[in-house]
Amino acid sequence: MGKNGNKKKFTLSWMIGGAQGSGVDSSANLFAYSIASAGYYVFGKREYYSNIKGEHSYFNVVASDSPVRSTVDHVHILASFDAETVFRHAWEVEEGGGIIYDVALENESLRNIPTIEERLKSEIAERLKNENLGETLRDVLTAAKRRGVRIYPIPYMDLIKKTGEIIGEKQLTLLLRMVNTMAVAASFAILKADINRLHRGLSYAFRAKKAVVDMNFTACKVVYDYVHNNFADDFPLTLPNRKNGEDLILVNGTTIVGIAKIVAGCRFQSYYPITPAADESVYLEDKQVFNLNSVSDGDEYEYPHLAESRQLSDKGHILVFQSEDELAAIDMAIGASLAGVRAATSTSGPGFSLMAEGLGFAGMNEIPVVVTVFQRAGPSTGLPTRHEQGDLLFTIFAGHGEFPRIVMASGDMTEAFYDTIKAFNYAEKFQIPVIHLLDKSLANSTQTIPIPTVNEVLLDRGLFINEHLDGKTYKRFQFTEGGISPRVPLGTRGAIFWNTGDEHDELGHISEDPIIRTRMMDKRMGKLELIKESIPASDKIATYGDPDAKDWIISWGSTKGPILDALEMLEEEGVGPIGFLQVKILHPFPAELCLETLQSAKRIIDIEQNYSGQMGRLMAMETGLRPTNLIVKYNGRPFTSTEVRDAVKEVLARNTKRIVMNRGG
Repeated sequence: MGKNGNKKKFTLSWMIGGAQGSGVDSSANLFAYSIASAGYYVFGKREYYSNIKGEHSYFNVVASDSPVRSTVDHVHILASFDAETVFRHAWEVEEGGGIIYDVALENESLRNIPTIEERLKSEIAERLKNENLGETLRDVLTAAKRRGVRIYPIPYMDLIKKTGEIIGEKQLTLLLRMVNTMAVAASFAILKADINRLHRGLSYAFRAKKAVVDMNFTACKVVYDYVHNNFADDFPLTLPNRKNGEDLILVNGTTIVGIAKIVAGCRFQSYYPITPAADESVYLEDKQVFNLNSVSDGDEYEYPHLAESRQLSDKGHILVFQSEDELAAIDMAIGASLAGVRAATSTSGPGFSLMAEGLGFAGMNEIPVVVTVFQRAGPSTGLPTRHEQGDLLFTIFAGHGEFPRIVMASGDMTEAFYDTIKAFNYAEKFQIPVIHLLDKSLANSTQTIPIPTVNEVLLDRGLFINEHLDGKTYKRFQFTEGGISPRVPLGTRGAIFWNTGDEHDELGHISEDPIIRTRMMDKRMGKLELIKESIPASDKIATYGDPDAKDWIISWGSTKGPILDALEMLEEEGVGPIGFLQVKILHPFPAELCLETLQSAKRIIDIEQNYSGQMGRLMAMETGLRPTNLIVKYNGRPFTSTEVRDAVKEVLARNTKRIVMNRGG
């Protein structure tokens, strides 16, 4: 039981690793889907190098009997089918945990693995030397056993051959493709999980390929039986089937944003391939034609579709265009928006850098466009496949001169869905560019979430006129009492106007008249006050924990998950009370709401995944309120909940002003 008498949360941390291109992702997704189908909440984190094949990648999946939003530092089961995974991650397996490995690799030497960095090799060798051990895989396993870790040697080759005999397949190269599935099956056997859930997972992963499903499930049964017959000790954690009262869907960040764009009525998306943003556009490319009454993701879940005009009969369409570069991508999205459709472009940091001029054109011409930015570590190419929250200040200030924009950041998958829809509403209502900040952590994580309630989705196209204007004088940039000019699509009969990057009058004609310039600047920049007044407080910030707490955490974006999980851990340990302020709209900054929330705070702990604490700096600039303590991480790996918990405890115990966390392989 926890400190407050609540039932203690059950959590399993499972990890699988291997060379990129060897099926690590597919095996992790198989495990995650199968466990989710057994009634558990799931959160998975994917880590990979920026090459195509060969380097080490791994996937950490946390399963729980209550909602889980992040991973943890420790591992209960490490599933491997290569030596490098054990060399790298055996040290993360906690006492009582287990390591699944290929018995044929026990004599593999640390020095013979070229993909382990020399720095890490030296650290591992030093650890083994301190225990009077050599540098083979067997030595690493000996060190693990001394810590109380259970060892599960699996003769993969023998079991692969046995599977081949059962299914009548002699081609070894084909059979070897199933070794990653076998590692998952061994994990299921150790956890006494229902093997039939693996069949369901395989059926989902290889839908329309029944022969592949049957072959892999046979391999699963062979391994499952082997583990059951050869390892008698009881593993301390089990995963029996359970009933879950919620209807859940297992998604990653790029997929849920893609689904949301279709529901929101986005009908044009441009992109230039860049990690990790490209996955979203690739998903949309697969969904370019869909039923108006439903948007399906797989075979099990359907989303009623609310946003499409019936002029397209019973089919909806989204055009996804891969442009020659990011400059063209934003210009194409702007052109589509001028033509009257909801339009977006999706990119990551280096690509957004190239979009700055186009962003200014949209600002000058009051063109609604959504730019989805999946942040990664910079500067320049930086760490192309790693995580960071380093683009906040850049997205707020990108572009020369001044023009209004909204910068909003989602903290989790559910927020990402609804925020995507809001981004289009805001863009069209205020006729401005909206930058939707996500990041690599959200993009490449997998999570079970409640199925979004899309029948509550409202679409707001603002002052959009889609009718002929014969006989009327149309001023695209008309000065109005409300501060927003009526907008029509290009080609509207009777509506003639000009778009230019120069300053202009109400018709769009270039003008350098100082009075016109002042009025146009006031009109555009005045939208920031309209935004502040009309967007509800619940869309700007969210607060958690004790509202009267003297210790407050502030943060934004994907740090939300590990912070909330860490707060639960701290509460179980009797630490607190602690409040948490999540800022969701970063520009225009909700200064008054932040001041009101933090007015009685004695300590403000800023937690961010960048070097300088960019949101803390922004808050100081907008409110005069400065964080008292800073917890940051910028090694390319996202925060874990245990990492946040430990750092917060350090601040509370010693009032440490700046803590730099550096966990993660």
